[in-house]
Amino acid sequence: MPTPFAVSHLRCEYLENPLGIDELRPRLCWRVGSDRQGARQTAFRIQISTTLEKLAAGDANLLDTGRVESDRTTHVEYSGRPLASRMTCHWRVESWDETGASAISAPAFWTMGLLSPTDWHASARWIAADPEIIRRDPDARAPTLTQPGTPAVFRREFDIPAPIRRATLYATARGLFEFTANRRPVTADLFAPEWTDYDKRIHCRAYDVTALLAQGRNTLEATLGDGWWSGYVGWQETRARYGSLENSLLAQLEIELAGGGTLTFATNRGWLCATGPIIESDFMMGEICDARREPRHWLPAREVPPPAARLVAQRSEPVRCTEELAPVSINEITPGVFIFDFGQNLTGRVRLRLDSAPAGTRLVIRHGERLNPDGTLYTENLRRVKATDTYIARGGGDETYEPRFTFHGFQYAELTGFPGTPAPATLTARVIHSATPPAGRFECSHPGVNRLWLNALWSQRGNFLTVPTDCPQRDERLGWMGDAQVFIRTASCNMNVAAFFTKWMTDVEDSQTPDGIFPDIAPRLREGENFTGLDDLLGGAGWADAGIIIPWTIWRVYGDTRIIEKHWRAMTAWLDYLERANPGHLRTRDLRNNYGDWLCIPTDTRFRAHSPMKNLLATAYWADDAAKMAAMSRALGRAADAQRFTAMFARVRDAFRREFIRSDGSMTVETQTAYLLALAFDLMPENLRAAAAAHLVENIRALGWHLSTGFIGISHLNPVLTETGHNDIAHRLLLQETYPSWLYPVLHGATTIWERWNGWTEKDGFFEPSMNSFNHYSLGSVGEWLFRHVAGIEADPAHPGFQHFILRPHPGPGLTHACASLETLHGKIESAWKTAPSTGVFKWSVRIPANTTALVHVPGETPPRTLPSGRYTFQTPPDA
Repeated sequence: MPTPFAVSHLRCEYLENPLGIDELRPRLCWRVGSDRQGARQTAFRIQISTTLEKLAAGDANLLDTGRVESDRTTHVEYSGRPLASRMTCHWRVESWDETGASAISAPAFWTMGLLSPTDWHASARWIAADPEIIRRDPDARAPTLTQPGTPAVFRREFDIPAPIRRATLYATARGLFEFTANRRPVTADLFAPEWTDYDKRIHCRAYDVTALLAQGRNTLEATLGDGWWSGYVGWQETRARYGSLENSLLAQLEIELAGGGTLTFATNRGWLCATGPIIESDFMMGEICDARREPRHWLPAREVPPPAARLVAQRSEPVRCTEELAPVSINEITPGVFIFDFGQNLTGRVRLRLDSAPAGTRLVIRHGERLNPDGTLYTENLRRVKATDTYIARGGGDETYEPRFTFHGFQYAELTGFPGTPAPATLTARVIHSATPPAGRFECSHPGVNRLWLNALWSQRGNFLTVPTDCPQRDERLGWMGDAQVFIRTASCNMNVAAFFTKWMTDVEDSQTPDGIFPDIAPRLREGENFTGLDDLLGGAGWADAGIIIPWTIWRVYGDTRIIEKHWRAMTAWLDYLERANPGHLRTRDLRNNYGDWLCIPTDTRFRAHSPMKNLLATAYWADDAAKMAAMSRALGRAADAQRFTAMFARVRDAFRREFIRSDGSMTVETQTAYLLALAFDLMPENLRAAAAAHLVENIRALGWHLSTGFIGISHLNPVLTETGHNDIAHRLLLQETYPSWLYPVLHGATTIWERWNGWTEKDGFFEPSMNSFNHYSLGSVGEWLFRHVAGIEADPAHPGFQHFILRPHPGPGLTHACASLETLHGKIESAWKTAPSTGVFKWSVRIPANTTALVHVPGETPPRTLPSGRYTFQTPPDA
């Protein structure tokens, strides 16, 4: 029996029941579901009320749309009464199907944050620790540009005279905060407020703490860590990238009493501060915690000036621990030195459990991604990072310790100082990243390819931590834009990254220069005498262009036009800059950086060197930017802009053809990536595409059927081969096992994507450690091809957002089956095929979610069919 028609997955701005948002016109999404063939929504009604009781009674005092004849279920903009600070909005959706029956969702909600500075209580002040608490504590350390300081603990006790109806904590910081209420954690979220350009905006978070408080005496405490504000960030040797070593806090607890009335407790000099058990903590260096220490020498907090930056709500999922891993092995490599192998390279930290260790026992945990040949921990590639956590036992019973203001990239943990022999439960790995919802799964007949897909997923999990970083282990961990743009389409297959990139695009625009130049990293780091080599991390070809590519991809995958509207001026300013700087329409002038096809084979890591290949790459990206802007202009109804950018694309394309394409379809720059960009970006004349693809294949054949692309070319390699009729070559590259290839690291134990093809080889061992990350997602962008081409789940260019999509698998040699699923905003798409090697019979099963349609290309059949929602099975030949 088909499942009944139902309404579920209510989301506000992509988030489930978000607290403290600041969007005055939030967009609402939901799903309708049924396995019945052809099930679809024909109308909807949204009801929104200030209380759950009113909503249940049908009193929609904020909004009642009435019945709206539409199949739309995504990005429905709020249009009710004006939203105000602190407002709670309970909502539900009624949906009618094509039979006339209706279903009503379970209720969902969102709350509004503090929308104006005047919403903060008159007594609210930013506070910092009194330096005297450091002087009075002989173990505490004052922060310096090269030394983390001791985190401060802030405390406020207060009385609640009556039962509580609701209690909300609003909090922000320059630094990181962790709050407890009556010694219980306020949230499972980590590293709040998350990384932004602190000169422009700082996140303010809201937490429901009703269940943590009670009538009578209560205590609210906050510990402040350094984080991105005052700790080490990037590869420079100093801290305080945003100008201050002092961390500070602003918080406001609002308690609504059951009998009426509100109590407000805000940070000010009435709060006390002290040092606590954490002696020092830093993202890169690690943490030292002495459990024998309790906060003492309480002194009044200092009131400090507020920042110039705006306080804004966080638009993305929080950082959280999403999984725990037990060790797969423990080896004592020398007496008292134990190596724990967690079987997976990850980003996070470990939880330590002790049974009755003597007071003062000092345990040290070091982290690394690989082992040296002698079994010791390999840490050379961490550069200046210590990645070391130290715990000094309290004594007197069982103890549990997990660091609070640090994270590491590691598969292995080295434990020393443990009294006795550790058990598997002694250390548990805690996986930490931005909690973006899982979206896709891929599996096929080749175990190595399955591991390859998992490696890319794990690298995404490890590097999507508030911003899309390059690596989680060494002294860098920056939001490199080139890495993000080549991987975003793969990322969207693995997880729902709409909210994540919505937040990050704000960081990107905040980092744009007044001249319109997009940065190479975002958030951009503050420059100055202590931070050299950062002022020209701007305008890199293939990196800065992410300012166009990210909004375009979010629009194509999620049907989101608001991200285009929001960043339209920034994107236009970037194209204006390129046109001013390059009047000849070849992007060769004023290139602050040109990384080229980064880490291609052979590689050229000279940032600022010009070469024909780098000029080709830069010009190709300019053309593609213009083409994408033309398409986005049409989506917004900007006809004049569409005409302008279409003409810009034509001029740059023509200049590209004159400079780089020969009459026989060969390129003046003979690299795989040169051909890939010309073909992928529609720069190759139509009559030369087949010849150009043949030249590309010949290049691959001449290299012994190996790839040679770097970060830029790799995402286009297999898609272009498949789309130009060389699917067999794409599969041959996929299944290549010798160096360089995707499977070479897999066969040598990789559990994440490596930064470089030769991060480790049988011949040379580890590559030179100054730039050799083993958790770097860029080269894993082949995942896009696995979903789009192997499994055949593809967005329809004419219908962004997957309400109408394409199903077109491309079986190839070496694989006998493949299956994938993708959770879209409209529901789960499934595609699973298998081929019988002995008979050649091809069987394919698909699932098209309710309220969607798909253009289905059955291999060997023409023309394709447009099918409504439901489950279908196909077989070729049909009579087999």
